[in-house]
Amino acid sequence: MDPFLLEALLNGILLGGVFALPVLGCNLVFGVVDVVWLCYAELVMVGMYGVWFLHTQQGWPLYLAFAAALPLVSALGVLLHLLVVRPLLGAPPINQLLATGGVLFLLQGGAMLVFGTDFRSLGVELPPMEWQDVFISGTKLAAFCAALVGAGALWAFLKFTYVGIAIRAIARDREVMPLMGVDPRRVYVVASAVGGALAGLAACLLVVQLDVHPFIGLSFGPITFMICVMGGLGNMLGGFLAAFLMGVIVSTGSFWWNTEMSYVIAFGFFIVVIFARPRGLFAR
Repeated sequence: MDPFLLEALLNGILLGGVFALPVLGCNLVFGVVDVVWLCYAELVMVGMYGVWFLHTQQGWPLYLAFAAALPLVSALGVLLHLLVVRPLLGAPPINQLLATGGVLFLLQGGAMLVFGTDFRSLGVELPPMEWQDVFISGTKLAAFCAALVGAGALWAFLKFTYVGIAIRAIARDREVMPLMGVDPRRVYVVASAVGGALAGLAACLLVVQLDVHPFIGLSFGPITFMICVMGGLGNMLGGFLAAFLMGVIVSTGSFWWNTEMSYVIAFGFFIVVIFARPRGLFAR
């Protein structure tokens, strides 16, 4: 195999692992609360700014800045639920979408006022790894491993903890579970906190690879929602697998053509999938 094509395939797998975190967060919130957070990518942006500010402006070690980003964005997810989503749980879905869309513009505007429109960078880069004439970015490989650890921790939390089982039960049947002694309001708050923590972890992995600016969410937000829908909205495993599939499509498309064309191909593939399987590739 052409080593450059093999390198593109490996980069696609690494990219899919990073895509998987915000996809899992979106699917978790939708599966439990039944509300799509249109501003989810902007929560990631806030986490990226938090890491950059603490590390470059306050002199915090990078690992401490990472550790602070998770509770910061988790708390932001809880505030989003309590102040915006909870009052609209009984409202039509379009009202919920417009409200979270309004938060999107609010966070973008706030970032512009506080940080301006300049691109900010951590300036952190791990040395690449070489294997049979194939070069793999050390930064991307470390981010991929951290993403797998985060996804594994989420799986263990949902599988083996009482709260995780309650979250899965609410996602399965939100009408019956209150009769079984589960308080949906508490579960919604916990799911929002976990979804926010996943956004914070995604911010830590993206800020070492991308420059942060107020509109950084537009570079990965649309494809994140596209992956969620393609994998089956609310389907955790489907979204996880679809993230790797989309990562490979984007990376190999960049190899054969260019980055812009790769996203055109990705969105075209998404349209074909939705026509063939409207509920997603892995819907059950």
